[in-house]
Amino acid sequence: MLTASIVASLSLAVPLGISKPAWPKEIEPARSEPKPSKCDRSQFRVVLDVGHTIDAPGAISARNVPEYDFNLRLAKYLERSLIEDGFAKTVLLVTGGRARPSLFKRVARVNGLSANLLVSIHHDSVPDSLMESWEFEGKESHFSDRFRGHSIFVSYDNPHLDRSLLFGRLLGKELKDRGLQYARQYTQPIMGRYQRELVDPGAGVYRYDKLIVLKGTQMPAVLFEAGSIINREEELEMNSAERLDLINASLRAAVKMFCNLSSPTLRARTGNSATR
Repeated sequence: MLTASIVASLSLAVPLGISKPAWPKEIEPARSEPKPSKCDRSQFRVVLDVGHTIDAPGAISARNVPEYDFNLRLAKYLERSLIEDGFAKTVLLVTGGRARPSLFKRVARVNGLSANLLVSIHHDSVPDSLMESWEFEGKESHFSDRFRGHSIFVSYDNPHLDRSLLFGRLLGKELKDRGLQYARQYTQPIMGRYQRELVDPGAGVYRYDKLIVLKGTQMPAVLFEAGSIINREEELEMNSAERLDLINASLRAAVKMFCNLSSPTLRARTGNSATR
């Protein structure tokens, strides 16, 4: 979950709501017209960052499971699949320690890996003010069934904003094509300090500039909230093989397209198409 511990500052001086991004015209044809691979998958490095740590496990699900457990399981599954697809240099990044120090530690490690893409894996919750109480297995627990869905975040402070937006959009489109809906609540005032600008309403990509793991890394980067574990129904779905397979297929397809679209020739043609 996105909490205060993973941002450098709680202030975000940007207008909230929905904006219309500028996207490279080559993206849509690339999704609809299969072409031979333009990239060497064996040399293309994806870093799968497991959000949070054992010591600072993030959100607690409606059934009292730490978010970190969900993040680690999904990241391991994605790692295996990407390696099977030929992305042999894929790295599973697991960081230890307390919340804030671990953020700077993981950024330093990622920047030393010569990576082509960072995907930080998380699972979502809601602000405490939106929680309700219930009893699960004899223990008082908390839930919120009001919201559900995944979210994708990019930082406009990342030095590779255009490529971060590109991957975020590709991933969002793949998830949408498989029937998965993104979380809509981040544009609402009820989210308080967690309210964000929706930069692509078609793909569910939000702007969150101050996320340390995104703004401090020197490669294209997105933070992916795979689903809501505070929603009692969606928590069960996040534990299902069917949902994991849908997420896995979406990310694999997005990485393949991103790898092809990141070829030197296309990068020279498109340049930085996003508006900062």
